[in-house]
Amino acid sequence: MKKALVIGYMWPYHPKGGGRIPKLVRYLPEFGWQPVVLTAPLSEKPDLGCEIIETPCRDVLSFYKSLYKSLFRVKSKEGIRNQISQRFGVAAKGSAKKKFMDFIFTRFDEIVGYPDFERGWKPFAIKAGSELLENKNIELIMSVSPPVTSHLIARELKLRHKIPWVADLCHLWSQNNGYPYSPLRKLIDRRLELKTLSSADALVTVCEPLTVKLGTLHKGKPIYSITHGFDPSDLNIPPAKLSEKFTITYTGSLHPALREPSRLFKALQNLITKRVMNPDDIEVRFYGPKENWLDIEIEKYGLSGFVKQYGGVPLEVSLEKQRESQVLLFLMWQDSQEAGVITSKIFEYLATMRPILAVGEHNDVVNELLTETGAGIWAPLAEDVERALERMYQEYKLKKEIVWHKEVSVINKYSRRELVRKFFQIFESLTQQDSKIVTASSD
Repeated sequence: MKKALVIGYMWPYHPKGGGRIPKLVRYLPEFGWQPVVLTAPLSEKPDLGCEIIETPCRDVLSFYKSLYKSLFRVKSKEGIRNQISQRFGVAAKGSAKKKFMDFIFTRFDEIVGYPDFERGWKPFAIKAGSELLENKNIELIMSVSPPVTSHLIARELKLRHKIPWVADLCHLWSQNNGYPYSPLRKLIDRRLELKTLSSADALVTVCEPLTVKLGTLHKGKPIYSITHGFDPSDLNIPPAKLSEKFTITYTGSLHPALREPSRLFKALQNLITKRVMNPDDIEVRFYGPKENWLDIEIEKYGLSGFVKQYGGVPLEVSLEKQRESQVLLFLMWQDSQEAGVITSKIFEYLATMRPILAVGEHNDVVNELLTETGAGIWAPLAEDVERALERMYQEYKLKKEIVWHKEVSVINKYSRRELVRKFFQIFESLTQQDSKIVTASSD
């Protein structure tokens, strides 16, 4: 069996990592590839069916965390930005204080967090990776971001050991949606990206629009689109018992400007005012990092009686809350330039086989996915959300549930097992090509 060295952070074991690696390595052996994962210290020891090499990682923020703790008495296990904002009474979305505080934090991140805050992992990972490549018969390197430090590590190992390298950018680098930094930092990031990925044999991202966008920067480089997906074992079969109330659930992070639920709140407020919906029937749940500004928004629309934040929960709990919900809320990225933003969350939702309400004004790949699978409704504006909710609520009142009308077959193409097949094809093409080069050289 061929071996691949997979470099990167893994969500949920690393909060700043992506969810691609755990499922990728689980299914690669079915296609004749045995992965070896190189990663930073894990919060727990997952059983992924492969060898996992953890290396130390220097915390580049340790000095600043100590300083914040002594100056502002922040708790180390909670978000520093939220705690400091709360201490200074900065919470309301769009307020001058909020904007100023965000500006200060962003400039700090821009300078201290270059190229990202995980750079303290790089020297340890390069040392461990070199030892693995010298002692194991590894035929290919794959790096996954975030963090982009994964690609810096992979490039160094590629140059030292001369084996094929696939760089998987689940989020783009200098072209990323909602890029928060100044034009100068973006220019520096772009130069580093070009230098780093010039050594990669192939690039991968999560959808066709991002493939096109990536191609404008990395001209002539082979670039592939492989979406996120769901794990077959996560399918909601047999269906979980649904909540008794008209429950709308959102799981994941929020952003006060780019991913926020004001359209949903306005629609709920209007329907309750018109007495179309009874607030006693409704429960809206947010699972993810708590946001001070969200509580203010909930109160602003008069929904605090049934709209609640529950904070972050383990993945198993998140999946359980999704499966029991009448409706799953998906908040689309509010940026007209980012038609290719598609997170793993929408595929996680697909596996629950519960109706999805996608809210966001820009027509993008999420709407295309929902149209293709029939798994939900796209509602761009507050009035569209209102109409969709009214229809769903009427069905709920009539049947005590909202029925998921599709068959499993319509979503099976997004099973991670099928998506790993695409990675296998890339791996095979690169290693076969590499072996031909070696043979030609020896002749």
